[in-house]
Amino acid sequence: MQLNAIPFGLTDWSTITPTEHPGIQGVAYWRTCHFGDIRVRMVEYSAGYLADHWCSKGHILLCLEGSLDTELDDGRRFTLTPGISYQVADNAEAHRSSTQTGAKLFIVD
Repeated sequence: MQLNAIPFGLTDWSTITPTEHPGIQGVAYWRTCHFGDIRVRMVEYSAGYLADHWCSKGHILLCLEGSLDTELDDGRRFTLTPGISYQVADNAEAHRSSTQTGAKLFIVD
């Protein structure tokens, strides 16, 4: 990842209008900023959320609140809790997210 032509700036996430992204169950609310080719998001998942797709996009995720379960297409499962992050490359292991309790993440992709 190259971070070019991005001047210093502050982001007040509370001022960014969330967009709604329904899952098979539950909903995710994204607050999104773009910095060149880099997308940065604050995402809040409702309790009972289950993603409606397997994702092959690369991400770096940091769990801020709650608990997020991530399932890989090979069957492995991982749980993120506050302070735990994961990283995955584009077109590497396909993954899908769910949460029983709800979660808040900071995501860069």
